[in-house]
Amino acid sequence: MKQNSFTIKLTDEQQKKLIALLRSSSYSPVEVPHTQIAVDAGACRINLYHSGKCLVQGKGAEEWITFTLEPAVLGEARLGYEAVHDPESVQPHMGIDESGKGDFFGPLVIASVYTDAKTVEILKELGARDSKKISSDRVALQLASEIRKKLDGKFAIVTIGPEAYNRMYAEIGNVNRLLAWGHARAIENLLEKVPDCPRALSDKFGPTSRIERALMKKGKKIKMDQRTKAESDPAVAAASILARAGFLNALRKMEKDFSIETVPKGCSAKVKEIAKELVAHKGPGILLKTCKCHFRTTDEVLEANGYSRSDLPAFG
Repeated sequence: MKQNSFTIKLTDEQQKKLIALLRSSSYSPVEVPHTQIAVDAGACRINLYHSGKCLVQGKGAEEWITFTLEPAVLGEARLGYEAVHDPESVQPHMGIDESGKGDFFGPLVIASVYTDAKTVEILKELGARDSKKISSDRVALQLASEIRKKLDGKFAIVTIGPEAYNRMYAEIGNVNRLLAWGHARAIENLLEKVPDCPRALSDKFGPTSRIERALMKKGKKIKMDQRTKAESDPAVAAASILARAGFLNALRKMEKDFSIETVPKGCSAKVKEIAKELVAHKGPGILLKTCKCHFRTTDEVLEANGYSRSDLPAFG
């Protein structure tokens, strides 16, 4: 699955060059909200947003970037030169990411993926990228399946289901501490398969020491890095896809287990509607089995059915 969507942040000077380029007669203007300019180049579309981000999409996106954007606007080659711009990305390491943190329904899923230079090339060929940039659940599940086949078992997935999540949150009282615990377990589990992995990278969600404290004997030896927008790293991007697939599959299982036609993601009005129906038919205890109950949504759902948090069963 070749990657056909790229987002590149441009400087003010690069934006000016791109606008001048796209105003030439070889491009057809199109209307796209929040853009400075948007055009159809035939094999791809180019959108330059007010934020300075340039989005290039279509089967000819990679070719247009390589032969037009890089020489005429960027002044340097980037595609295919990831090892030059970010040498650590192709060196042996693992990436960790999660899915479900902001969703009322379903588990918190954390995945870890080990990569080296060879694996990075494979992931690039598959089109692995941050799962948040994949709008289709079907595509995310398909890509996750392809990635798992290519990783030769060098990945780990930790799923904290709603009941375990609610019990742990009651004890820990902090989402990021719970997330750090899950990251540490994903690291430890992957080190069972790749004991000589030297480094772990995740998106920054709190002090790095928080994950380090949660690591056990094997994990104490690994170098732990966190950074913003870590999903640009191939290992983290692959982990984000596996985590999202694990979360989506858990929602599908929940649909069967609790006879729900569709379990919605996020924390929308539809989510509240489904939760209210569940409580109306199965009582307040159903929330502990299906939802993350520290969300304020819990109070709204309970109150709509004449209950309060005191009506939730205690953890035994």
